Amino acid sequence: MNPDRALVEAVLARERGAFERLVREYQGLCWHIIQRMVRHPEDARELCQETFLRVHQSLHQYRYESALKSWIGRVAYSIALRHLEKQRIPLAEPAADEDETSLLEGVGDEFDLEAACADAEEANHLHAAIESLPPLQRTVLTLYHLEEASIADIAQITGLADGTIKSHLFRSRLRLRQALEDRLGVAA
Repeated sequence: MNPDRALVEAVLARERGAFERLVREYQGLCWHIIQRMVRHPEDARELCQETFLRVHQSLHQYRYESALKSWIGRVAYSIALRHLEKQRIPLAEPAADEDETSLLEGVGDEFDLEAACADAEEANHLHAAIESLPPLQRTVLTLYHLEEASIADIAQITGLADGTIKSHLFRSRLRLRQALEDRLGVAA
C-alpha cells in the first residue's frame, strides 16, 4: 500500500499516534513554507498550528491525486498567503521588463547554493540575502533547494505555472548572486 494512503487511512481511522506521525513527517515542510513567507517566528508557529488543524479537519477531502506532501504544502501555502494578504504584504516584486525566456531555460544550472555556502561567512551572507527576497521568491527557492521539491511539486503547492516558478527561481538566484558579489567584492 502507498505510504501516503496508509498514513491518511490511519489518521482517518483515528489510530493512536497516526496524526502525530503525520505532523512529525510534514512539520519541516510546513515550517519552511510558512516561515519563509511570513518571517515572524510567532506568526509562523501559529500558522503552522492552523495548517495542521486545517489538515486534520480536511483530510477526508484528500483524494490521492497528488502526493500528500504537495497537498499539505498547498494548505500551508494558502494559510500563509491569506496571512500576508491580511497584512497587505506584497508577495513578489514586479517582473523585470526584459525578456527572461531564454535565461530561464538553464534555471537548474544557474546558481549552485551548496558552492555558495562553502564557508561560514558566505553562508551568513547567503542567509541574509535569502531573507531579503520577497516572500514568494524565498518560498519557491526554499522549496526547490531545501525541500528538493520539483517544479511540478511547487506548482501543485503554490498553484503557479511552471514558467512563473522558473522565473521566480531565476530572479531569486540573480538577486542572490548580486548580493554575494556586492558583499564579498567578487563574482559569485
